[in-house]
This record gives sequence, structure tokens and C-alpha cells, in this order.
Amino acid sequence: MKRALVEKEHEKLSVRRQCELLSVPRSGVYYVEKPVFSDDLEVMNRIDVIYTRTPFYGSRKIAKELSLELEVAVNRKKVQRLMREMGIHGLAPGPNTSKPHPGHKIYPYLLRNYAIERSNQVWSTDLCPFEGT
Repeated sequence: MKRALVEKEHEKLSVRRQCELLSVPRSGVYYVEKPVFSDDLEVMNRIDVIYTRTPFYGSRKIAKELSLELEVAVNRKKVQRLMREMGIHGLAPGPNTSKPHPGHKIYPYLLRNYAIERSNQVWSTDLCPFEGT
């Protein structure tokens, strides 16, 4: 917590110079955190319980469960905001998960122009070699 070391009323060093010496942005010295409302704390506690039980739930499912548990409709956008403040998110995969990574090697299909006419004529496997092992 370097910003606590900055003295705004120092007689020789300005706030700017103190921030330079501590490698702290000046905006962090003047930042005042917003207070958290008590009803938000209750909802955040319930979100934490639901997320701990089912970490793959996103904001939609958590909002639905909260509405059932708290007897009060909780807006999905409020759940999204509180989850963002808590630093949590659903564990669902993101978009484009089937796109190959550009750095991965593409192996050729060696049987493409080969006529397979009987069983046991060719064998194949789907194991990828690991580099460096």
C-alpha cells in the first residue's frame, strides 16, 4: 500500500515528486473508495455462496437463483456489476474455442490419396506428439 506513504502536506516534497519516487500514479493518491451499501453486501454474500457451490454459473443463472432465494427480483445487470466488483465470473468457455492457435503445428493427413480396400490395411492413431519430452 504505497499510496498510504504519500504525505499530502509534506513541507519539502510535493505530491508529484513523492509519487515519482514511489512509482505510484497520482490519481491513486486522491482516489476515495465508494461505500458499499448493506443490501449490496447481502446480495454479494448470496452470490458468493451460489458461486462457490456452482462456479460455472454466469450472471443469468445466479440472478435467477437469487430471485428465488431472496423473494426480491434481482436485476441481472446488478448481479453482473457485483460479480465484477468481487472479481468473479462464470467458468464457461469463451467464443471461438475451436479455432486453432496460430503457433500450433498442423500435421498432414498421410492417408488422403491412399485407397483403403480391406480391414487392417492401414492403422492410424490420434495421439499428438509432445515437444520437449
